[in-house]
Amino acid sequence: MGTIFNAIAVIIGGTIGTIFKEKIPSSLQKLLMDALGLICLPLGMEMAIKGEKFLALVFSTVIGGIIGELIGIHEGLEKFSNMIERRFAKEKNTFAKGFLTATLLYCIGPMTIMGSLQDGLGQSPQILYTKSLLDGTASIALASALGLGVIFSAISVLVVQGSITLFAKFISTFFTDIIVQEMTAVGGVLILGIALNLLNIKQIKVANLLPALFLIPIFIHIFP
Repeated sequence: MGTIFNAIAVIIGGTIGTIFKEKIPSSLQKLLMDALGLICLPLGMEMAIKGEKFLALVFSTVIGGIIGELIGIHEGLEKFSNMIERRFAKEKNTFAKGFLTATLLYCIGPMTIMGSLQDGLGQSPQILYTKSLLDGTASIALASALGLGVIFSAISVLVVQGSITLFAKFISTFFTDIIVQEMTAVGGVLILGIALNLLNIKQIKVANLLPALFLIPIFIHIFP
């Protein structure tokens, strides 16, 4: 129920932002994007500095980026979002950015992992309820600037968090404290990349760095 509640919150927030998009001046939309970018900076830094294994972070991020670039994760997600855009969206250019930005923002971080595990193990999903309020609020600001793509990121929330929830009993032993801590650090680096994108400082293909989240447990053991 926590994941469903989270997805609904994203849809409601995104719908509100999309409906009132035309009534919000472009200057205010830009200000909202800048505000979210600035918020993501300290959030990403706070998560990144929680890691204690810097070499593991470096190698997982670099090698993960190489793998992501070779596989073409960013391009694949763009094609998927463009396919949805052709079917449903009226606006151009911002749909893919809205979908990718919201997907990465909502599906990366300790609240996603720990909240989904909590829900899947039969506990009260308090973490996901809290995350839902945060994501719903962020969706209003994102959708007002980037449109319908933000609403469709609810699909990503359902897939990612739903998968962790469904298989929680099998994978809970894998997510030890140290692995969650170091995955949080990698997630922080990715959120910093999102912040740079939102602030238009530099456009980074953050999606191509996602393999780093799966590599960090390996490098933890290589650099004990």
